Amino acid sequence: MGAHADRDAALEAAMRHARTWLDSLHDRPVPAQATAEDMLAVFGGPLPEGSCDATGVIEFLGANAPPGLVAMGSGRFFGFVIGGAHPVALAADWLVSAWDQNAGLRKVTTANTALEETAAAWLLDLLGLPSNSGVGFVTGCTMANFTCLAAARGAVLRKLGWDEARDGLSGAPRVRVLVGAERHDTIDLALRYLGLGAPESVAADEQGRIDVAALEAALAANEAPTIVCLQAGNVHSGAFDDFSRAVAVAHRHGAWVHVDGAFGLWAAAAPALKPLVAGIDAADSWATDAHKTLNVPYDCGVAIVRDPGALRAAMGMHGDYLIMDAGGGDPYERVPELSRRARAIPVWAVLRCLGRRGAIALVERLCERARAFAEGVAAIPGARVLNDVVYTQVCLTFEDDERTRAIGQRLMDDGTAWISGSIWRGRAILRISVSNWSTSPGDVERALAALRHAAG
Repeated sequence: MGAHADRDAALEAAMRHARTWLDSLHDRPVPAQATAEDMLAVFGGPLPEGSCDATGVIEFLGANAPPGLVAMGSGRFFGFVIGGAHPVALAADWLVSAWDQNAGLRKVTTANTALEETAAAWLLDLLGLPSNSGVGFVTGCTMANFTCLAAARGAVLRKLGWDEARDGLSGAPRVRVLVGAERHDTIDLALRYLGLGAPESVAADEQGRIDVAALEAALAANEAPTIVCLQAGNVHSGAFDDFSRAVAVAHRHGAWVHVDGAFGLWAAAAPALKPLVAGIDAADSWATDAHKTLNVPYDCGVAIVRDPGALRAAMGMHGDYLIMDAGGGDPYERVPELSRRARAIPVWAVLRCLGRRGAIALVERLCERARAFAEGVAAIPGARVLNDVVYTQVCLTFEDDERTRAIGQRLMDDGTAWISGSIWRGRAILRISVSNWSTSPGDVERALAALRHAAG
């Protein structure tokens, strides 16, 4: 075989195995059916001394990996707030890999530049955020939070005349970060990456929303440079902070306001859900995942900063060898990486495919499925829904922690659906996260039937 023939044979094998996998999602058990040790026995061992036919490698991979794969793209996967790849986003992602573009420089990869800038503009429009904001496409919401908080750190220090890019953090005024007691742990992780240390926790209510009065008291107690982190979509309850009040309070005290909206920021797209995010557009930065609610393939997060200059000051760098855009508009100046894949292209593709009405319908449909789950759970003897189901999260428990955990294990052993266990407000729970575009009423009913059987 020639090089092109080898390439085509390998790609055709990959396509065949990809289709087989996707076709299996409707009926296959959701959890992996083999352990990591089982998979190591198949794929491990010493590095081969000689080369191997490319098609043979793909055939071996496609035939042997599925027992160790979780059907995360299935409409019956409700764990970890993980979406499934929308068909157009998946297909676009294949093109991204085939085109093999390093998407950092505006004047070099011009198709990516146009697609990324358009995707950014469409996102800002859809989410009702300031149209001149800086937008960076990163690996996920952890790095989106990191990127936005890096911009925030620089901005609050510059207000005091401290140049962190020149002088670092040693000797700088300490930056306070105030967070709700039920923020996602990736906020703490991003702060650790940034050298800001542990945040100050502010009380939250029974649904995980930050207590605005407690926030105001914390702000008044110390006038140090401050960042306030709010939340759109509590990972357990799905609840949203009171942005109108909290942002106003924070700004009165000169604080930068960042919103962690990994999956909840997408509520801003749907008119019916607007009350949940009222006032969110007044914040200074926002982070979200496109590989959650928007259902593009991994990895794709979005960092949005109202002041593009603050974002560029935090993320930008210069090299004599780079073909840079004189206007400071290079994509690499909005993200931590210099080299990266063109991850905005699947975002453009799914938005182009869905359009505004389709994107709204997607978000509303996920919420509708969550409400159906809550209604079905309420009819199961001994089950109780603990949260106000305002978005896509349903937290349920049974009579005691031991029974809840036992039912969760039986459900996982059954394999019909994946519903994660967790601890919320000191209780063992089962958490349903509806995040997949393909989840149908039938998928909800199959999962509820499996839950009823596990509880029987």
